Amino acid sequence: MLKSRQDFRVLVEQTKQLLKKERLRILVCAGTGCVANGSLGVYEAFVEELKKRGLPYKVELRQEVEHPAVAVNISGCHGFCQMGPLVRFEPDGVLYCKIKKEDVPRIVEEHILNHRPVWELLYHHPVTGEVVVRQDDIPFYQIQVRIALEHCGRINPENAYDYLAHGGYQALEKVLFEMTPEEVIKEIMDSGLRGRGGAGFPTGRKWAFARSAQGNKKYVICNGDEGDPGAFMDRSVMEGDPHRVLEGMMIAAYAIGADEGYIYVRAEYPLAVKRLKKAVADAEALGLLGDNILGSGFSFRIHIKEGAGAFVCGEETALIASIEGQRGMPRPRPPFPAQSGLWGCPTVINNVETLANVVPIITRGAVWFRQYGTPTSPGTKTFALAGQVAHTGLVEVPMGITLREVVFNIGGGLREGKKFKAVQIGGPSGGCLTEEHLDLPLDFDSLQKVGAMIGSGGLVVIGHDSCMVEVAKFFMTFVQNESCGKCVPCREGTKRMLELLTKITTGKATEEDLDLLEELALVVKDGALCGLGKTAPNPVLTTLRYFRHEYEAHVREKKCPAGVCKALLSYFIDQEKCKGCGLCAKNCPVEAITGEKKQPHVIDLEKCIKCGTCMEKCKFGAVYTA
Repeated sequence: MLKSRQDFRVLVEQTKQLLKKERLRILVCAGTGCVANGSLGVYEAFVEELKKRGLPYKVELRQEVEHPAVAVNISGCHGFCQMGPLVRFEPDGVLYCKIKKEDVPRIVEEHILNHRPVWELLYHHPVTGEVVVRQDDIPFYQIQVRIALEHCGRINPENAYDYLAHGGYQALEKVLFEMTPEEVIKEIMDSGLRGRGGAGFPTGRKWAFARSAQGNKKYVICNGDEGDPGAFMDRSVMEGDPHRVLEGMMIAAYAIGADEGYIYVRAEYPLAVKRLKKAVADAEALGLLGDNILGSGFSFRIHIKEGAGAFVCGEETALIASIEGQRGMPRPRPPFPAQSGLWGCPTVINNVETLANVVPIITRGAVWFRQYGTPTSPGTKTFALAGQVAHTGLVEVPMGITLREVVFNIGGGLREGKKFKAVQIGGPSGGCLTEEHLDLPLDFDSLQKVGAMIGSGGLVVIGHDSCMVEVAKFFMTFVQNESCGKCVPCREGTKRMLELLTKITTGKATEEDLDLLEELALVVKDGALCGLGKTAPNPVLTTLRYFRHEYEAHVREKKCPAGVCKALLSYFIDQEKCKGCGLCAKNCPVEAITGEKKQPHVIDLEKCIKCGTCMEKCKFGAVYTA
């Protein structure tokens, strides 16, 4: 166990020397996405193949070997989820894509023994066909700046020594022995770091409030309750770099005078829970967590609290109630948690990404951090790029980058040649933006002006064949299901908005319903108790603002311009294309299709239930909708 600063420095130097002795490092992605696609089997295959060939290898950083060996490690998420399972070779940064365990013998033979990459398994540009060897040269990575995700995909998240060898816990050492709590807070304030959980509140100011609050007992909470549909930024950091989350929490605790903290993570993230628990245990065993850390006099302990998956528990006061053993429901503010939080004590709550940014700010300084982003939104932001974009995955980009750069340069545009229609940013609390917003800077203030928000960082790309009314209905369904029910505007308002959206998509709405929907959305926005309730109408309000013509088509013409809302579609058979094979009639569940064999068939629109089976079964493309 480390008992002093000197002990710590000796161990860090030892781990760095061990890292230098590795001849080659193989990093097999073990983020949730790649694990689901069999990456752990790939990892085991590398170990077995190296063993079979008699090649010196190691699976632990501190494992002693006689000669320079090949190190085989799991890693956190590399980000390029579309191409997983991913395998990275250090020190050259070679990245192999979509690897199966059957590919491993060939990679060992070619790359390790013959020192040449396996070209077929590298990234191939979908348009030019160009083969890219190094990860950093792939367009998906080229304009990214990885700060919060710096170690994800580069270290073994289940090995504390690997974290130490890559500079881990050196920020903690610096604050404990070279900085006062006030100096730490000033550095964070000078950096301009704003909360990455959605609200964008200045992190340094939050810490200053808690520091000055009266109380002998104070807490730090890491909010890992990431519940937005399509969002997995915090999960990836907790899975891929858990020690950085712990280190960020410890620095926050030192700054405000806390000696105890909680990581609140949803139980649906079993891999994150497992790795966080191991990180806490390993840090305690090393003496980097617990009493009198490194002999500094500072003590801090961390507990893992598994949430039950309630979206509302991402709200600070609801999260606090859940940790206290109460039902996760928000309470009015003030008092704010910084004055009266967990069990009535001053409490700082930061989300995972915010805490992951604290460590490099302390290590490299506020001026360094401010070289990225904009004056009012410094630094970088992670986004979960999902939807109909060609390259889905986890990205980290400087604040102020445009939507166009993210969607088309990093994401590769829309797949299958689809035309861009919109992007849903910020999850249920965010809003939908259009093609005219593609050159809008992605920062807190710019998005707020157009009725959207960064939120936690979900970014869903929507193609031209999607119905924006249906998109609003999807998010409203989610919000209504997740409403805690404490306040009337959210409990009843989201339910009524969902009813109105359902009426619109089924062709039963009137002009008055459209006006009522907008009025109701504004009432909920103004009257809901918590931030989640207040932002719940954003998908409705932004789609009404930018895609009102689609709503009006549903209401006035009883048509869905995108051809998505089944209740507004009518199925027809093209008489010239129909071959009279009878497959459509045979599979129709209500016998709405008639016709002679080898003669064009017709659909009885009164009988048709619009299930789409006929279109699915037709081999000649004869069935169409209008």
